Amino acid sequence: MASGEGGRATGRVSGVAYAPHRRGPGRRRPIRLLQRVHEKATVLVYRGASWLLGHLPEEPVVLVAQAGFLAGYALWPAKRRAITANASHVLGLPVGHPRVGRLARATYLAYARYVVGLMRLPALPPDVPARLVDAGGEHGLESFRRLHERLRDEGRAMIIVTLHVGSMETLAAAMASHGFPAYGVADDSAYPELYELLAAQRKRWGVQVIAWRNLREIHRVLRDRGILALLVDWGYRSDGIPVRFFGDWTTFPAGPASLAARTGAAIVPVVNRRGRDGRYHAEHGEPIEVESGSPAAIQRATQAYADALQAAIGSTPQQWYCFKPIWPETDRAAEDLEARAREALADDGDGSARRGRGRTGRRRTTDGGRPAVGDTAAGGATGDAPAAAAVATDDG
Repeated sequence: MASGEGGRATGRVSGVAYAPHRRGPGRRRPIRLLQRVHEKATVLVYRGASWLLGHLPEEPVVLVAQAGFLAGYALWPAKRRAITANASHVLGLPVGHPRVGRLARATYLAYARYVVGLMRLPALPPDVPARLVDAGGEHGLESFRRLHERLRDEGRAMIIVTLHVGSMETLAAAMASHGFPAYGVADDSAYPELYELLAAQRKRWGVQVIAWRNLREIHRVLRDRGILALLVDWGYRSDGIPVRFFGDWTTFPAGPASLAARTGAAIVPVVNRRGRDGRYHAEHGEPIEVESGSPAAIQRATQAYADALQAAIGSTPQQWYCFKPIWPETDRAAEDLEARAREALADDGDGSARRGRGRTGRRRTTDGGRPAVGDTAAGGATGDAPAAAAVATDDG
């Protein structure tokens, strides 16, 4: 939110231009060819760098990577604006506050370590990722197993919602090694060859990946009482479900709640943070039930998982590797989100909140034809499920 002296910074950055649920516009053949060459070059560079990093001592490589990432922080204004804007929301401080800058730089340092670790994995034995995750803890993997078994006995699936926190790669590998029927949804459209490379790498660990457009397979996993993992921090989308996140209005994808409403699955927030000992510590939250597909039920469930993930970020904010704007650009947009949330909560499925709309289902307007607060807050699973993707190629 914009504020005066001592409040939150007024400047904002716009929503994302890319996310796995958005297809790029049609391009002419020369541009497509150049893009193809770029993709192949990216894969070759990734393969070469991965091999090299896997045969060098880790800590010196991490130091070099951190220096490079800090240089990127200084030289890439768009990314710097996005990460500092997100950090200001997390801390509740203006963008220019010294603590915001320190958190942004700490995030770059933590992300550099994560990237080095990820790229070293193909050169290591396939059981290494699983061994890096501590299975204990009050809400660790053993507790997660008991929860999963209870849901399976009830004939239900589980939808994991998570963020770019710590390392979901190592958690996915650990879950596969423990025999969980877990699947991640990934973007196969931005860099198809890199997607195939990473999918093969994950398969080596026993991790199954589903392309985000394969809705048939997504629904099969849920029918079979499996575990579907979805990342939900791909950047702000004005047509998502309005939620309060670190005190300000933004949106999260409707996909998890919509899928849960349709299939009876439980939503379970999960994170996997890196500890000071170099090991990862997985933690799950309490299951979130979606009692119906009404706008009110979708709103409540989405806010519930947003609250749980906020708490997860709050303990180690530097491990939240989100380099896209998460909050809207203007106060007007935030006010519209708040109005949409109120309207959704008033609509329990009996149509009581639909008065004042025309036959098309859009709200009548008073400002020259622009919908006052957008369309209905509850999207269908078909349109929204791909908006949350797990173990996906991260384009930073």
